[in-house]
Amino acid sequence: MPAKKEFEQLLKQYKDYAKDNGFRLNPDQKVVNFLIESLLERKRKYGKRYCPCRRIKKSLKENEKIVCPCVCHKEEIKKDGHCHCFLFVK
Repeated sequence: MPAKKEFEQLLKQYKDYAKDNGFRLNPDQKVVNFLIESLLERKRKYGKRYCPCRRIKKSLKENEKIVCPCVCHKEEIKKDGHCHCFLFVK
């Protein structure tokens, strides 16, 4: 799949996901673009869209927790108003 199409699909997927869960994407489009590019790069490199703000570990089980959206994001948004990497915000 061409990179631009993959980027656009993921952007739409995350916009829809955020809307469905009562939050939104960061209003700073540069931040969103950087994070989505980073997620796609990690997918190409490691096979999954691991959060660019989290360290990849040797344990596949532990790494499953950091596939975006990671297991922590909703709690972080609730507590801090944004997820760790600022992709999703209140």
